[in-house]
Amino acid sequence: MSDSKPSSNDPFEKARSEDAVLACPFQGETLPMILRHADVRAAAKDWKTYSSDAPFRIPIPSEEEFRRMRQLPIETDPPEHTEYRKIVEPFFKRAKNPEVMAEIETLIDKLVSDALNKDSIDIVSEFSLPLQSRALTHLLNLPESEADTWISWGIHVFGDKSGEKSGHSLEKYIEDQFDRAIENPGEDFFSALTQASYQGRSLTREEMLGFANLTFAGGRDTVIHTVSSIFHHLATHPEALEFLREDPKRIDLASEEYFRVATPLTHIGRVCPVDTDVHGFKVKAESRVSLCWVSANHDETVFNKPHETKLDRKPNPHIAFGAGTHLCLGAPHARLLVRTLLKKLSQQVDTIEILEEEALIEEEAAYSRSNGFVSLVAALNPR
Repeated sequence: MSDSKPSSNDPFEKARSEDAVLACPFQGETLPMILRHADVRAAAKDWKTYSSDAPFRIPIPSEEEFRRMRQLPIETDPPEHTEYRKIVEPFFKRAKNPEVMAEIETLIDKLVSDALNKDSIDIVSEFSLPLQSRALTHLLNLPESEADTWISWGIHVFGDKSGEKSGHSLEKYIEDQFDRAIENPGEDFFSALTQASYQGRSLTREEMLGFANLTFAGGRDTVIHTVSSIFHHLATHPEALEFLREDPKRIDLASEEYFRVATPLTHIGRVCPVDTDVHGFKVKAESRVSLCWVSANHDETVFNKPHETKLDRKPNPHIAFGAGTHLCLGAPHARLLVRTLLKKLSQQVDTIEILEEEALIEEEAAYSRSNGFVSLVAALNPR
């Protein structure tokens, strides 16, 4: 099943057909964006050539002004990365725990039911943000009431459209949580970090902050934009809900296709430790490159009709969650949310009507990309 009217959020098609990289200025430096699926995948696995050991510089744009600690484990390379990742992996694997899965199903069931009882709802701020926030409490084994604070930070934890920065609020919050966990430890994420060890010693406070900072910032926008993009597609392609209703087993493939099409993280940075030739682009030592997930996920040599949303696409070797040693820790959690969401929407919702929408446009010197929504007001009609 695919769109009758193909759509695209891939602004890299022409550049990808002409060259393996696209030069794009970011924050005063020109980075080569690696565009093709095989090249992006290979670079993601080659941490010696394309290093993540670069505090603040792995996100693009870089985040020096928003945080003061290295995010862990993402801003490290093996073997340190492997050891750091093991510390928090048990919490992210909770997404496969039957009890957590049941909690997420209850959460999404309530969100959908509440939306059906309203004349309209902003899918971004009133559905996707609460979903991401409340689901995270179950992943981290914290009271769901904690999500009220996280929701108050808004869509972007490091700042909103007005330019107000909320990164400081996040930092104070996690500092307070670690203080609480030391005085009154429990079975939650913060307590586990205060009790964890690395290379035979306790974690430093800065290391603990690095884990928590990434946990709250890393999957926030991406989940919100993916969920809102799914609602938009289901609203503009009502046959998609019927397709899923006909056979719920289709949900797994549909989920992967939505991740491929949405790919909410356009790209990520890496640093070349030495002078490097990146597909003909000369990169000086300690300079950055971009691994462009969006372009890779629309590579027509890998995906048949990549600009169509084909809910039964198989195979689907997308790399929306990255590849190699830095494969996204939150991937099982994101998959659980999207699969459960599609299940509940197909069971309870007949059609979705978009009333107002404001696309989120990512503007850079070499490309412009629609990436989710600032606002998406919709009415959900029950079955």
